[in-house]
Amino acid sequence: MVSGDYVLNVFTVYAPHSGKPDEEKESFWNEVFHLVSCITQNEMVVFAGGMNRHIGSSNVGYDGTHGGFVYCSRNADGSRILEFADGLNLVICNTLFTKQEAKLVTYVAGPEKSIVDYIIVQQEDKAKVRNVKVISSEECVPKHKLLVMDMWFKATKTWHRKFEPRESVWKLKEEKTCEEYRSMVGDKVEEAKWKGLSVNDHWQQMKGIMMESAQDICGMTKGPRRHKETWWWNEEVAEAVRET
Repeated sequence: MVSGDYVLNVFTVYAPHSGKPDEEKESFWNEVFHLVSCITQNEMVVFAGGMNRHIGSSNVGYDGTHGGFVYCSRNADGSRILEFADGLNLVICNTLFTKQEAKLVTYVAGPEKSIVDYIIVQQEDKAKVRNVKVISSEECVPKHKLLVMDMWFKATKTWHRKFEPRESVWKLKEEKTCEEYRSMVGDKVEEAKWKGLSVNDHWQQMKGIMMESAQDICGMTKGPRRHKETWWWNEEVAEAVRET
């Protein structure tokens, strides 16, 4: 996804649960490690989904990856997420904010409550993350609550072209103005010295006469046009607008 100057790569995953063979789990994490590591440094990464792991509340040894605010204790498979994030310089956003239990728990099955869904971003984008919370009243899939992250992006500044005055040549549509222009061009052509000029110099002198005459007769624009569609804009319409 492209937003202004930002390129955002979003990965949504569902990891093998704890009952799956170790070979399948290892294959999954090796594949996602390869995918994320292929993203260039100037692009953003959001890695999110059901990872079926408990990373626990302790961030000892992973303080750059784990913020310390989470629900439940770590299991063996939870260490695999932390190793994955630590190896790619990522941060687990669920752990960055102090929340009530209802806004931390992502999985509910009867009396069982835990956090198995995570949103992960790069360390350099950590400051863009303003909030992560669970919407406990919403299920994205059965038993899994909706996990939401708010990110802040700096707006891209819009550069406007600098206004440059131009000849108001549209006035030549008026018969009187057109006649004055023709007369002035004719006089300047007669006064100019043409002998000995090359073809290019001849053209440049003629161009100068025409441009100078247009400036003298038609005048110059005073600001950028205010109406993108100008076919309907004329003196009658302008006068009506001024009277309102």
